Amino acid sequence: MFDSDRMSEELKTLKVDVTRLLNTAGEEMFDSSKDRAEALADQIKAALAELGETVSDEQEQLQGLIAERPVASLASAFALGVVVGFMLRRH
Repeated sequence: MFDSDRMSEELKTLKVDVTRLLNTAGEEMFDSSKDRAEALADQIKAALAELGETVSDEQEQLQGLIAERPVASLASAFALGVVVGFMLRRH
């Protein structure tokens, strides 16, 4: 009628199968997450490289403007300093 040994063996087999499936699913999720993280890191690196190039270009342009108009640049910097000083003084 009821074979407890057979049932026990089937439960052990089921436990092994479930454990194997869970491990495989966990590894696949880890690999998938790792791949997505690496792709995101590559996108961030590319964006930072592009930002660095843009900042470098803007820096060269700004240096050119300052070199062309040194007195106006000095006056602008002084005016900005005065404004910031007044703003900090109020708080």
